[in-house]
Amino acid sequence: MRLLELTPEEIAFLTAPRDAPDNLQARVTRKLAATLTARLRLPVRLTAQAPAEALVDAPGMPCWQPDAACCALWLTRRLGGQGATGTTSLVPGTLLRTLDAVLAETWLDAAPATAPSALAWHIATDFTQATLAVQLPHSTTDMTRWAREVIRHG
Repeated sequence: MRLLELTPEEIAFLTAPRDAPDNLQARVTRKLAATLTARLRLPVRLTAQAPAEALVDAPGMPCWQPDAACCALWLTRRLGGQGATGTTSLVPGTLLRTLDAVLAETWLDAAPATAPSALAWHIATDFTQATLAVQLPHSTTDMTRWAREVIRHG
């Protein structure tokens, strides 16, 4: 059986660098927006931002940093509330587990050769504005190990 010649599009796809100008931020942004929209039953718009310099060091695992408005939005909507104004200092465990699952799935789909040190977003809904950031481990090996563990126990 003779194989067909590859088309130029197929060749371009197969020869493209695995992690072209890394799309990790874009991929996480899309998946995070879809997940938050579904979980909160509310249109959520995420805009990638440059992370703040004052993020804590992430020792072998990502460290999420939702602001008080993000936490209040999550709690209010997940508990059945309609509006979501105000703030809270409580960071819900369910929010962190959801964020972990999104990041782990996205990472394992196509782990980049090098990881950014942090990612950050501006969150906008009809009710509130919030910010969310995550500090990533320096080692991609640590990140992959963490992601596998999250998926295994999720």
